[in-house]
Amino acid sequence: MSPLTSTLADTTTGSRTTAELFADHVMSTYGRYPLTLVRGQGCRVWDDQGREYLDFVAGIATCTLGHAHPVWIQALTEQAQRLHHISNLYYNPPQAQLAQWLTQHSCADKVFFCNSGAEANEGAIKLARKYAHTVRGIPDPVILTAHASFHGRTLATVTATGQPKYQKDFAPLVPGFAYIPYNDMEGTEAVLNQWGERVCAVLLEPLQGEGGVLPGDPAYFQWLRQVCTQRGILLILDEVQVGMGRTGMLWGHCNLGVEPDIFTLAKGLAGGIPIGALLAKDFCAVFQPGDHASTFGGNPLACAVGLAVCRTLMLESLVWNAQQTGAYLRQGLSRLAERFPQLIQQVRGWGLIQGLQVRIPASEVVKAAMDAGLLLVPAGPQVVRFVPPLIVTPAEIDQALALLESALQGLAAAHPRA
Repeated sequence: MSPLTSTLADTTTGSRTTAELFADHVMSTYGRYPLTLVRGQGCRVWDDQGREYLDFVAGIATCTLGHAHPVWIQALTEQAQRLHHISNLYYNPPQAQLAQWLTQHSCADKVFFCNSGAEANEGAIKLARKYAHTVRGIPDPVILTAHASFHGRTLATVTATGQPKYQKDFAPLVPGFAYIPYNDMEGTEAVLNQWGERVCAVLLEPLQGEGGVLPGDPAYFQWLRQVCTQRGILLILDEVQVGMGRTGMLWGHCNLGVEPDIFTLAKGLAGGIPIGALLAKDFCAVFQPGDHASTFGGNPLACAVGLAVCRTLMLESLVWNAQQTGAYLRQGLSRLAERFPQLIQQVRGWGLIQGLQVRIPASEVVKAAMDAGLLLVPAGPQVVRFVPPLIVTPAEIDQALALLESALQGLAAAHPRA
């Protein structure tokens, strides 16, 4: 037996299920569904029993090109055969090319690469604090974030996240954050005045994802942009979930008619390969060598795949597809809301991030849909999120709506007065 064969043999599960191995060896940080997925193609995945599911989760808005897209596979394979990692001690062409693409297609001038959305937001927080100290002379800066927001699970980003349930048991939290009401000018103005000159930045999602698929109000964001400009406050937008064409615009903030000073990306940037990015305009890109770093950030493999995803967005008109199929999905969900008013309260979202606000626990809808063959994900206790790959077709949306309708029929019988 060769060493490779021996190694592979040692990793087989034998008679034990994957779920049993997880229970014994993996930390219990996720409430997993009783589903083991082993293969994907396009907008579909298969479990270990061979059952097919329509995937409207896409790794939680991550698999931009779906599963096993030929361009994605080619970029990954070619770069892996050439050079996959060298650290940031040296230049590598894919990182420069991806940074060039991102800056040419956005309002940003400079990019820092990392591995995740939380890391990108951590970088934005550090950048805002350094700007506050070195440019504005603020000794104890404060960053404002919104109630019901979500910015990550690290200690700083979970503090920035305006949801106490994510912060429970992790005190003491990081100082220097205060919270504002989302889409509320009067409430935001009150908090701005309360903290005064200490406010160095406002960090918001253009659409709150984990907070229930709640879109930003253009009037609010345009007012806030003006206020930030007048007061020298940095406007930072967390585009981790809504960037990369998901909303039917290349960037979520395009739906709001504003330009941020800084914005962050991850999830869909490389279609499933871990990568994050912090993008900033020149005037606030104040990092110097030694200020911030990431061992894996911007490695050739992740950046080559990210560049392929970016180019494919344009070549295959996937941003336009997200706009068109997103509108088609929303229309179908609205019809279901009319048919099942006892279950559905509202439909909201942009492009291919749509939320179904329900009158029963969202987990029940997700479970019923999964039993029917459709994968969905909650966005809070009573919102079901639809975030399929950007390659999704009208026919696949029709199928998803039919599966969801079947699931809702069963739930309506179980909740006649919900």
